[in-house]
Amino acid sequence: MKAQTIQSRRDFLKASGGVALLIGVSGILPGFISCEDSDKVREALEKHKVTAWVQISPEGDIVIYNPAAEMGQGSMTSLPLILAEEMDADWSRVSVEFSPQEADIYGSPGWAPGSKLMFTVGSRTTNSYYQVMRKAGAQARYVLMHSAARLWDVPIEELSSSNSEIIHSKENRKISYGALVPHLSWPDQMPEITPSDLKPQSEFKLIGKQIPRTEIPSKVDGTAQFAMDIRLPGMVYGVMERGRLHGAAPKLMNREEILAKQGVLKVVTLDYAIGLVAETLEQALAAKKLLKIQWEDSIAAGYNSQEAFGDYEKMAAKAGPGQVITEIGDVQKALQSAPKKYSADFKNDYVYHSQMEPLNAVVRVSEDHTEAEVWVGSQQGPDTKLGVPTLLGIPHEKVNVHLQYLGGGFGRRSMNDFVEECALLAREMAPAPVKLIWTREDDLTYGAFRPLSFQRLTAGVNSQGNITAFSHCVVGDGGNLVASGVKNDHYNIPNQFAEWREAKHGIRLKHWRSVGHGPNKFAIECLLDEVALGEGKDPAALRRELMQDSPRALATLEKVLELSDWKADLPEGRAKGLSFVEHGSLGTGVCEISVNRQSGLIRVHKFWIALDAGVVIQPDNVIAQMEGGIIMGMSSVLKEQITIEDGRVRQSNFNDYQLLRMQEVPDAIEVAIIPSDEVPQGVGETATPMVAGAIANAFLKLTGKRLRHLPFSPDRVLEILNS
Repeated sequence: MKAQTIQSRRDFLKASGGVALLIGVSGILPGFISCEDSDKVREALEKHKVTAWVQISPEGDIVIYNPAAEMGQGSMTSLPLILAEEMDADWSRVSVEFSPQEADIYGSPGWAPGSKLMFTVGSRTTNSYYQVMRKAGAQARYVLMHSAARLWDVPIEELSSSNSEIIHSKENRKISYGALVPHLSWPDQMPEITPSDLKPQSEFKLIGKQIPRTEIPSKVDGTAQFAMDIRLPGMVYGVMERGRLHGAAPKLMNREEILAKQGVLKVVTLDYAIGLVAETLEQALAAKKLLKIQWEDSIAAGYNSQEAFGDYEKMAAKAGPGQVITEIGDVQKALQSAPKKYSADFKNDYVYHSQMEPLNAVVRVSEDHTEAEVWVGSQQGPDTKLGVPTLLGIPHEKVNVHLQYLGGGFGRRSMNDFVEECALLAREMAPAPVKLIWTREDDLTYGAFRPLSFQRLTAGVNSQGNITAFSHCVVGDGGNLVASGVKNDHYNIPNQFAEWREAKHGIRLKHWRSVGHGPNKFAIECLLDEVALGEGKDPAALRRELMQDSPRALATLEKVLELSDWKADLPEGRAKGLSFVEHGSLGTGVCEISVNRQSGLIRVHKFWIALDAGVVIQPDNVIAQMEGGIIMGMSSVLKEQITIEDGRVRQSNFNDYQLLRMQEVPDAIEVAIIPSDEVPQGVGETATPMVAGAIANAFLKLTGKRLRHLPFSPDRVLEILNS
């Protein structure tokens, strides 16, 4: 089985032919080492902090290791492509594999100074690895050229490289990278690679071109391996009953009855769940239905999500600030002196991640409980071993994680509760491997949601109709989960203030695609359109004024206005709205909608996006990310809603948690990528948070009515239309 072939990085190198290119934390190559020389491999790995390696075979095949999760965003192509570009590698000879999950070796710079992370979140992957991979590729190329120069006894300045070959034009000869393997030599002094030594964009052969993604063929023909596909000899199956009251402790009333059921092997009690292990999944699920559990109360008991907004309004009205997020100028003074003020409250309900592949993992613990292996689709985390070493008391180096493809993440798989649960069951069943599967009902009822929040915004406008003050109060649980995205770095507003006021209810929360940017950018962009309406300005003109000091943001606005033909006449019953978002990349979106005034259904006909993402590694993939982000945004804005009654999640599956359907997607989504030579920025979370504001602003233009509560379900739309 493929997942079992690489036991560790040392075993892999020891067993492989060819040569390993060891790449240091700053891109420095400590040396080339024959993979057959296990002593030198071990010595190098212990001496140097290696972040990745490239393997070149004598036949010219190249393996590049990808340290990031692959959940459809294209990291299995984009990161290796960066290295291959600077290395002048023949892309047709490159294959890509997941790297071992070792942050000190393969991590990219973390958020804290000096830290390293393997954490595929926040659209940070390409941005965080870009310079490291470019330097590494450039230095690999230098060493190959140095080796050829020594082999031919010619000055290195006379050599060039292209498509996995070193070329000496003066004597009309060339040698492939594979043929160089037996002749590799290390320069006496490795020159420092500076930005000026890297390729100019005009010479890129791979970056920015239409390069097919490496993992797509296997996903199409069914050979791609997800964690759900893992089958190990002697494997047994685990399930959990967690109830609907988050944090409630269980008391099992019929343990002996359950243990007597066919195939049931073990019953395990956790603080918040009852776990079952059986010979087959069917047996485990059948036994789960028979569990008789008494649930204690938890902090969530008695909580009703739709009633919480009244309490949040009172919290927002209290004197004194909460936790200050941003403070520029003097907002209170500016608001007091402003001849005109605009205020509005905005609300959003809980949202579920809805990832396609249900949560699952496989864990095998050795019989003596000193080692463990994990097979999982994870977005990784601060601990690359996903909490297993601490949980089981096993040394970090004795836990081996085999990363698999992810069938959707969106932030949910950056939480490793499902891995830890599986590890606890596997400890009980050692040495048999255990596969734990969350059913869709498990994940929806005991999910970890994007938080519910309430926002109160106030804008002060001077006598010229210019915004001089902007105040933003967010009330909700989750810190950055509700408060991110409140800054207006690209709008020139001289006085700004944003704060967060905490409200806890015991509901499980987690990062959801674009985190707090979705609700917060919705509120900000809607208030701007209300100001524009009140001041008699075109919404685009208002933003143009605000973006005068942010030329890159302004360029996205101007481009999308051109792309959407912003001022063109529309058929009766249709209107356009726009919204700007910065989340790594800068993007402005415009949508065209209509509203069925009898049913309350909003129909999005077209969506246009102009994007500045810095250097774009894979243009076609960026467009796909924008399209997917818009559709996911539409689903959350028009459909998705988790409601809590008496602390319990009402929804249970996709029959009562509605998602956007195929027939409801726009007729067209057009994306314009603005050329840039800036460092690449994330694109996975730029489109989603622009959807709510664009739709609400189009609705305001079409009807004169304001949508301020997400989602815009038909009943809410009708209520607004009839108000």
